[in-house]
Amino acid sequence: MSHLHPTRRQALATAALLPAWLTASAREEEKPKIALIGCGGRGRGIVNEAAKFGNVVALCDVDSQHAADAAKTFPKAEVYGDFRKVIDRKDVSIILNATPDHWHTFVNLAALKAGKDVYSEKPLTFTIDEGKRLVAAVKASGRVLQTGSQQRSDAKFRLACEVVRNNRLGKLTQITTILPAGPAKPAPKAEKPPATLNWEMWQGQAPERDYSPERCHLWFRFWREYSGGTITDWGAHHNDIALWALGLDRSGPQTIEGKILAKPIEGGYTTIPEYEIDYTYANGVKHRCHTTTTHNIFGQELRKPGPGETGIGVKFEGPDGWLFVTRGKIEASKPEILKDAFAATDVRLPVSDNHMGNFFDSVKSRKPPLCDAEIGHRTASLCHLGNIALRLGRKLTWDPAKEVFVNDKDADTHLAREQRKPWTYEGV
Repeated sequence: MSHLHPTRRQALATAALLPAWLTASAREEEKPKIALIGCGGRGRGIVNEAAKFGNVVALCDVDSQHAADAAKTFPKAEVYGDFRKVIDRKDVSIILNATPDHWHTFVNLAALKAGKDVYSEKPLTFTIDEGKRLVAAVKASGRVLQTGSQQRSDAKFRLACEVVRNNRLGKLTQITTILPAGPAKPAPKAEKPPATLNWEMWQGQAPERDYSPERCHLWFRFWREYSGGTITDWGAHHNDIALWALGLDRSGPQTIEGKILAKPIEGGYTTIPEYEIDYTYANGVKHRCHTTTTHNIFGQELRKPGPGETGIGVKFEGPDGWLFVTRGKIEASKPEILKDAFAATDVRLPVSDNHMGNFFDSVKSRKPPLCDAEIGHRTASLCHLGNIALRLGRKLTWDPAKEVFVNDKDADTHLAREQRKPWTYEGV
């Protein structure tokens, strides 16, 4: 036996004699290297989750104060102000994207092109056209992309979808998704951007505007230049559950009709604060998405729901009863349908109790994650379609296979947006 080629038993014996610190160090080196782009509150939340599965080596934000705040937890990570430098790092294999909504697709496309696996916050896209491009890029690159729709890794939401799919309510007839109403504020005063913020880069491909704290960070969600309001913020969660229960999370509705219940204040936030949107699907199910004032934009209860109100969440109805699910609660008209065991022949959905863990499992196995790019795109599309219907003020017919409106070129112009240079697709 050659001593130059030890047996597995000899190798294990040798490893057992190594100092504990050395073997632990080797294990650390084997972990994937993670970079966070977008170090605001949500970004710091997801990077803490990801740190259980890899080593955080880079933090990036156009606001140096946000990056500095994240670096308090990860002092060994290198700090950047330009995401392109992060993506150029050969040692980084994982990108966590927690930028504002209007930046999601550009960063994701660049990361995929560079061969990185991506965990991206929701809503996955800013437009339907972006989603189509992103799905194609994932397929072309062979990389893993997980959409941060973490309710799919919640046992209560999974149970609700399994109950519906197995017809425990009878044949489903109605879905209602209830979202918080958006805020209405008067026109903000223009200010000089803080020294820590690269306002030009924060705006990216969005139209150039004067800086105001009400436009940036948390409040970007309520400006059409950067987001879609509560329908893309909370709707990306609850409408995702509606599609999952329908089994149409790689498809979409056939018709969309919206009604504005409260208009934005002139000169203030430009997304629609209160609305109701009606969708119909090919299987005959009707879906109403509407706002409520029972909860604020953070999901905190402002008042007890009155008669006929449920608070934010998702309600499913059929001839045999109803089911309501929200974060931390699931209830049904017949409680037994939530407790009865499923049969071997029943539809069961993939089990994940940790959304970030599911992503890292997919990175290792190279199998699709629980909420891949196509699913994230279709959920975002449902929200974008609602916004388009609200803005146009008329009923729209949608072809979910071709992803265009039916004989409606005017509506089709809302599927994409003009990109401000240099942040165009050619720059990816």
